[in-house]
Amino acid sequence: MKERRQYERFTIPLPVRLETIKLGRKKVLDLETRDISASGTFITTLTSFPEGTRFILDFTIPSDSIKGLKDVKSLKGCTGSMVRSTPHGMAIQFDRECQIESLKAL
Repeated sequence: MKERRQYERFTIPLPVRLETIKLGRKKVLDLETRDISASGTFITTLTSFPEGTRFILDFTIPSDSIKGLKDVKSLKGCTGSMVRSTPHGMAIQFDRECQIESLKAL
């Protein structure tokens, strides 16, 4: 099968605080990424959300996690939408303004 991803994916567990964006009750979860790229991330969770659910993501980056990751500031308050879910977690596509520019160059 041909790889369709535009950006390289890094398999790395990063702590992430995930907050739903919607009217009504706010849900906040402290989770961990399975992988991350310039345009999105896969987050391990047993909690399910409807496709299209909007999130605010705050990542915690250990200093030695990704050598090429220079734009740490961009990883606080990222926004994105859930585009796919599996029994093991969900894929979130970052909004264009939240894409991690420093990962695109690697």
